[in-house]
Amino acid sequence: MTHPLETQRLLLRPYSLADAAFVQDLYSRADVQRYLGDGEQRVRTPEAARTKIAAWNERYLDEPVQGLWAVCLEDGTVTGSLLLKPIPDSGTKAERDIEIGWHFHPDHWGHGYATEAARVVLEHAFAAGLERVVAVTNPANKPSQAVCLRLGMTHLRLSDAYYDAACELFEITAPTARKGQSNGNES
Repeated sequence: MTHPLETQRLLLRPYSLADAAFVQDLYSRADVQRYLGDGEQRVRTPEAARTKIAAWNERYLDEPVQGLWAVCLEDGTVTGSLLLKPIPDSGTKAERDIEIGWHFHPDHWGHGYATEAARVVLEHAFAAGLERVVAVTNPANKPSQAVCLRLGMTHLRLSDAYYDAACELFEITAPTARKGQSNGNES
């Protein structure tokens, strides 16, 4: 189940069917969709939004770490989505790595919400024992690449390893894994 998380300014919680209008608005916008997959706008109706929310909640029902969160301000305003989920390898569709990603409404761009929300999700993931998380961005999506760098992620390369598409690949490892790596290099 997607567990609620908090930061100083934000509450991350599971989506509910009451959020369908927001989900429809967010995922039907060309300026949001342009960097997601093939850019096609797939959530065009309230029913499609409710179906998407139900699928998210079903997928993460028994999952203690992963999830898809509605990112909300203190007053309850939903600003966007934060996800932590398996990422399918290109070609095989095997899910070996865990991906972090974010999709925010244009009204809430430029406020640092993506970085703040992603940071608390990474803390949650590493506290639960994940050792590595990746992020992929469309090569033209400079704002999301900047978020990756602010999170301390390492830019690896342009890669076609995921989603059957060329994406900029970033990774971050758990602080305990990083300590172990530096100790091994100092010997």
